[in-house]
Amino acid sequence: MHEYSTMSDEVICALGAAVGEDNVLLAEPMSAHTTFKIGGSADAVVLPRTPEAAARALDVCAIADVPATVVGNGSDLLVGDRGIRGVVVLLRENLSDVRVEGTRVHAQAGALLRDVALAAADAGLSGMEPLWGIPAAVGGACHQNAGAYDACIADVLETLTAYVPGAVLPDGSRGKGSVRTFGRDELAFGYRESRVATDGLVVLDAVFALVPDMEASICARMDDYQRRREEKQPLELPSAGSTFKRPAGYFAGKLIMDAGLRGYRVGGAQVSEKHCGFVVNTGGATAADVNALIEHVQAEVREQFGVELEPEVHRIGEF
Repeated sequence: MHEYSTMSDEVICALGAAVGEDNVLLAEPMSAHTTFKIGGSADAVVLPRTPEAAARALDVCAIADVPATVVGNGSDLLVGDRGIRGVVVLLRENLSDVRVEGTRVHAQAGALLRDVALAAADAGLSGMEPLWGIPAAVGGACHQNAGAYDACIADVLETLTAYVPGAVLPDGSRGKGSVRTFGRDELAFGYRESRVATDGLVVLDAVFALVPDMEASICARMDDYQRRREEKQPLELPSAGSTFKRPAGYFAGKLIMDAGLRGYRVGGAQVSEKHCGFVVNTGGATAADVNALIEHVQAEVREQFGVELEPEVHRIGEF
């Protein structure tokens, strides 16, 4: 039995007080909360309905020394078959408000980029079009500076408000965190990286600064990006998006294809026949299947081309 399989009643009650008793789910399968449709159960999943509730839940975990994992849309995650120990703070749907004020769009961390882009288009605001097909929530997109079609979150983000973990105290415990607003230039954005990730910040909401344009023109660009995605990406099967980061001077998908791995399978996991940069779940794939497939692809590309592929998908939990 894992360490946190029966979390103390005290911690469970504290989480209930932080987010509401009905918003604490025990032994919740993570396969229901990832786009890969893979993953064992989390000891507890909490569903904060406000940024303040999310901060309170994170404080409970910090003070009780219980691991906390923050999940948005689960679109870049591979959760281990044995699940996640501790608490998952789930932001999708329950912390997903989007509102437009002038040329700015305010979005909570659990809002999908798609919904942010649609709200912007309805208001005649441009800038989100290349990002709208990325199946990420705002928090995760800021965490890794998500991007597509030569655009990224850093191009449109103005500020974000985040939970900052508390300091480690002399006895080794951690105190309460704080909530702070950061400007874009404070966040050290790079290719699939940011200060949000390196400093362990938890995004609560974000503000995007956009520019006015004709709604019809914005929608036409969005339709074009969507058409390109549907033509090239295996959107019909569960995946975690692009499996590998783009290696300098190469394209991961082409390297994998040239290595003869198109359609290669391990169990229910497969290198997509439509786009070799994607590993897809053809049905019943386990995290172990995906892991083994990733390692095989890395080994073949390394041996044949001398290129090291770094996974873009984040592997969390117990495998």
